[in-house]
Amino acid sequence: MCSAGIKAGITGLALGLTLLVGATQATAREQSSALPRASAGARPVGTARPILAWTEFCKSYATECAVDTNEPARITLTPAVWSLVTSVNRRVNDRIQARTDQEHWGVPDRWDLAEDGVGDCEDYQLLKRRLLAEAGLPRRAMRMTVVIDEKGEGHAVLTLITDRGDFALDNKTSTVMAWHETGYTYIKRESQDAVAWVSLGGATSPMVTANR
Repeated sequence: MCSAGIKAGITGLALGLTLLVGATQATAREQSSALPRASAGARPVGTARPILAWTEFCKSYATECAVDTNEPARITLTPAVWSLVTSVNRRVNDRIQARTDQEHWGVPDRWDLAEDGVGDCEDYQLLKRRLLAEAGLPRRAMRMTVVIDEKGEGHAVLTLITDRGDFALDNKTSTVMAWHETGYTYIKRESQDAVAWVSLGGATSPMVTANR
């Protein structure tokens, strides 16, 4: 189950992000020691079947799923970029009201951008990616990822593939952690090379990403 937050729409977040980008650029020098320790990234081990709700999402939001192979495959983490990432993660977590798809839409799993200020785990992450892409980060290096969480349930995080390793943006915490520090079992994520998914070696793939 996704953690609760405060309801808000994309418009307010986008306006706040404009101010945030300026703030992170102004304070980058002071935050030079805040970069995370470098570590190894997760390695895809083959192809994987897409989540059905993702397939439906891509029909409505094709640009959110498109892969531009001319974009960098990794994000270069500078103090300003790291501050932007952590701030967007925290702001979206705080401003979206958590609700399961069954409660919200009457269906087990539906992916969208929380445009009404309500969503579950994948909706938080999709919104974070949109805001970070609008701020200039390469979408190709930000991949939706399916995991098994601490309750043994399907869950979605946003993986940032960087020059210092892979990091997970999660609605359950405002701390951006290295993927291997989350305690999750990583199942699969969007491919960086095509509109497809790759396996991360997890043995069990959930049907949906927001079970209670």
